[in-house]
Amino acid sequence: MNFIEDLKWRGALNQITDEEGLLKTMSEGQIGAYVGTDPTADSLHLGHLIPFMVLKRFQNAGGKAVIIVGGATGAIGDPRPTTERQLLSQETLDHNIEAIKEQVTRLFGQNGTKIVNNNDWLGKMTLPEFLRDYGKLFSVNVMLKKDIVASRLATGISYTEFTYQILQGIDFLQLWRREDVRLEIGGSDQWGNITSGVDLIHTVEGNDAPAYGLTIPLMTDSTGKKFGKSEGNAIWLDAKKTSPYTFYQFWFNQQDADIEKYLKYFTFLEPDEIEKIVAESAENPGARYGQRRLAEEVTRFVHGQAAVDEAEELSKALFSGDVSNLSAQQIQDVFAGVPSFDAKNEKQNVVDFIVEAGIDKSKRQAREDVTNGAITINGEKVTDLEHEVDPTAAYDGKFVLIRRGKKKYFLGKVQ
Repeated sequence: MNFIEDLKWRGALNQITDEEGLLKTMSEGQIGAYVGTDPTADSLHLGHLIPFMVLKRFQNAGGKAVIIVGGATGAIGDPRPTTERQLLSQETLDHNIEAIKEQVTRLFGQNGTKIVNNNDWLGKMTLPEFLRDYGKLFSVNVMLKKDIVASRLATGISYTEFTYQILQGIDFLQLWRREDVRLEIGGSDQWGNITSGVDLIHTVEGNDAPAYGLTIPLMTDSTGKKFGKSEGNAIWLDAKKTSPYTFYQFWFNQQDADIEKYLKYFTFLEPDEIEKIVAESAENPGARYGQRRLAEEVTRFVHGQAAVDEAEELSKALFSGDVSNLSAQQIQDVFAGVPSFDAKNEKQNVVDFIVEAGIDKSKRQAREDVTNGAITINGEKVTDLEHEVDPTAAYDGKFVLIRRGKKKYFLGKVQ
């Protein structure tokens, strides 16, 4: 399959301005495609991974991947469906730009990749130049009809946000000239901005200038929820913000109904292998084979094989209850979502400790749990009612991990 056929098979193509023209241009020699991202945070998240996966496929098909980290547009912020974005300081922008550059380099590698900052051209443009060279080329009537602008007219949109589509169009034109970029890739909500860039290139460079736009369908799960939002918190690509273990578990915990879709979209596995995985998963859904392969592939792409290995080891440790040899950082990563409590930095009788932690409501219940072997502390079963809990005995003195029964965990954070 060619690049476009592969995207269609994977369900990763929403709209394209000129499919035949793009394929012809790709066949004539290496061209560039770009995805833009504004540095509104110091990490990318799963929402960014969606267009980046298509850009990576373009790179794998022999093209050059170009990524704009918007130092200029990031100072403004693209229009949102509801309210205007909060403006960031230059210091924050600079920090975010450097952090995102590091992440993008890990995803795309050094070869066949170019990372640029649109402040290199937008930041040097004067207002008269902007109005003279570009403003006169855009019709306000057309701009008002763009989906994102039209949706904001009722509640109000600033001139700053209104002109964002012109800035994005200038980006495409500059990359068309500087980096041989012929294709812009974005989400379905970016169609208006992308076509503005295509139109600008045709106006300035001629109607036969090869410039194309491609958008990706809105990614939802099998329940109709927007992909990546079901957890209530962003899943970041920065290991410091979302640990590789948590990242791995996010994919491993996906519903059976979504596995084929996500394998097609978020992995680089060939169609025949994906079909085999789906078939094996259908035969034995309890084994969660499809989820495991999905988690392995995406975690490897974002964090590397070492992160996959560690995530699987941590998963085995959690399943077996053998947590005594885990590091403090691993404890924090694995048990970040369990009920937690503040633990005093002093030795305490196990019964008193359990009750004060809120694990049991009464000393009578706590004594029963201990004598019945239902209490495990830092991976060691405790059955002695006279046992003293030393909060500093494990995990660098930072945590006390309690398990009641087979699966109920509590994390004490030593004060």
